[in-house]
Amino acid sequence: MSNTQADLAFDARDVVGESMVWDDRRGRLVWVDIIGRRIHRLDPLTGNHESWPTPDLVTSVGLRKDGGAIVGLRKEVALWDFEGPFRTIATIEPDRPGTRLNEGAVAPDGSFWAGTMTNNIGPDDAPIAIARDEGRLYRIGPDGEVTSLSEDRFGITNTMVWTADGRFITADTTKNALYSYAWDKISSRLREPLPFFVDFGRGLPDGSCPDAEGHVWNCRVVGGSCLVRIAPDGRLDRIAELPCSWPTSCAFGGENFDVLFVTSARFTMSADHLQANPQEGGLFAIRPGVRGAPANRFG
Repeated sequence: MSNTQADLAFDARDVVGESMVWDDRRGRLVWVDIIGRRIHRLDPLTGNHESWPTPDLVTSVGLRKDGGAIVGLRKEVALWDFEGPFRTIATIEPDRPGTRLNEGAVAPDGSFWAGTMTNNIGPDDAPIAIARDEGRLYRIGPDGEVTSLSEDRFGITNTMVWTADGRFITADTTKNALYSYAWDKISSRLREPLPFFVDFGRGLPDGSCPDAEGHVWNCRVVGGSCLVRIAPDGRLDRIAELPCSWPTSCAFGGENFDVLFVTSARFTMSADHLQANPQEGGLFAIRPGVRGAPANRFG
């Protein structure tokens, strides 16, 4: 049954909520607040919420086969056990101090894929303009080996979705475009990209997730205030309205994977806007009438 009404599931008040994933073993949502420097875990049925501070920017999180997490920080990719220290297994672009990690997700082969971008967050956490396309895509294997996936450059790397027919879909937020790549699993390289969903008139593309019917749900950040469902051929299927300006990432969860959860941000918003719209930065839930599938696990 479809319910297009999106409800506030948790008043997180994240500065930049991101990287939502559903832990089906524990029945918990896990996500990060990049600028808030914290990792969340929530039981949406009981409201039980846990939060852990991080020493620096935390940019993404995924699940591991052994029950722990894999975490993208500013430059490092680390293993973490929902307690204790972060154990670095890879450092990304150590020779490029002006970049940082952004999007990250576990791929179907058990590796962790991560994208970089020009750092857009100042020492005071205020935004910095992005002057050049410096973002790249990397694969981090279970042994910590880092492989460059493509020579392409991105303004802001976002969205990591793998399709059943072997393609990889990603986005460049600054270009208002999602792209579809053929993935050569033998060489761990991405082939020539094809435009997948470009120049949509509401907001810009941020995080995405697939559903069980092969469609992609994409968050429209920077004032888009909605999710779009994109058909496998790149056609717009539907729009789901949201009571937030900057939806950032999404994941299917719940016992039957029939609830679509959405994180959001309040980055750059004025005090007057936040006073009038206190739900910004919250976690939202919608029942779209389709289901998702379990998240990939690292290892």
